[in-house]
Amino acid sequence: MIGQVPTTGADRMQRILADARDRGGPGQPMLILKDIKRHFPIRKGVMNRTVGHVQAVDGVSLTVMKGEILGVVGESGCGKSTLSRLMMRLVEPDTGEMIFDGDLVDDKVGLTTRRLRRQMQMVFQDSFSSLNPRMPIEETIAFAPMMNGSSRSDAIAAARALLDQVGLSAAMFARRYPHELSGGQRQRVNIARALAVNPRVVILDEAVSALDKSVEAQVLQLLIRLQEEMDLTYVFVSHDLNVVRYISDRIAVMYLGRIVETGSVDEIWDNPRHPYTQALLASIPSLDPDRRTMAAPIYGDPPNPINPPSGCRFRTRCPFAETCCEMHDPAAVTLPGSSAHAVSCHMENEASGHSRVGTNARIAEVTQ
Repeated sequence: MIGQVPTTGADRMQRILADARDRGGPGQPMLILKDIKRHFPIRKGVMNRTVGHVQAVDGVSLTVMKGEILGVVGESGCGKSTLSRLMMRLVEPDTGEMIFDGDLVDDKVGLTTRRLRRQMQMVFQDSFSSLNPRMPIEETIAFAPMMNGSSRSDAIAAARALLDQVGLSAAMFARRYPHELSGGQRQRVNIARALAVNPRVVILDEAVSALDKSVEAQVLQLLIRLQEEMDLTYVFVSHDLNVVRYISDRIAVMYLGRIVETGSVDEIWDNPRHPYTQALLASIPSLDPDRRTMAAPIYGDPPNPINPPSGCRFRTRCPFAETCCEMHDPAAVTLPGSSAHAVSCHMENEASGHSRVGTNARIAEVTQ
């Protein structure tokens, strides 16, 4: 329950080891994405012919460890939401592989989508449109367990218990309809619905961005407590860097359909290496009047995802772009002294030929 003392790391590890679904042990990644791509066709004309593709996600490789909270950040339109839907298989990838706890996700030869969704659930941004307006919330929460074999009475009892667990009194709220709830209350219902099938992974797609700040803080505290109590793994998608810093263990930065930098929260905040990451952090508003942002940390609009730039996709907005950035895609380079901090930038690759290799140049140098 919410009022319980948070469990220790040893207790959580013991419960993970005891989970029969955890076949690979705590050291095996929960989720692995390998070169996932999704290009949406653009059709025009009387014959409805394909005239181009929107490269929403273009070659994303990512690992999510068990029990961690991975934050995914980036500008609007960078592919964050599409990536989350690809993980849930709400959208099928064009190419690439997805491995869930050692099993290949494939309806023909591996883990089927139906079985995957019993262990992975999603909370969407719009708390109202993601609920059925004609169903009381207890029936909304109980629907998935009933579809998975639970009796109606057991599913309703479990739904009422989940309502209490997310901070909504079942006696007061169980028979209410979505339009009778506030935005924060509806999002708590969505969280309870996601937990109704006892998942191991929860994907939170901008789950708190539509809430007032006071309500947002309450929901974030709720998510952290539930993660500790239920040994959950989160993929937290957001454009709010302060929220991501507060809740996440590790961060992946996306730009125009690709991951440009990954690392722990402290590594990303204290030592951002990609110019785009540096620009994002520099754009965070400061409450200190002596630390005003006097110049824009990044100029221009993101390129068209239908026809992205060659080479490094950030080069059209990067003050350090050179010929090698135009000619070649930057490879992901793991930084010395860190096994988890990786950057896709020619300035971090000694073999790239970039003149600023090893200088760790920051955008602040040219904006001040």
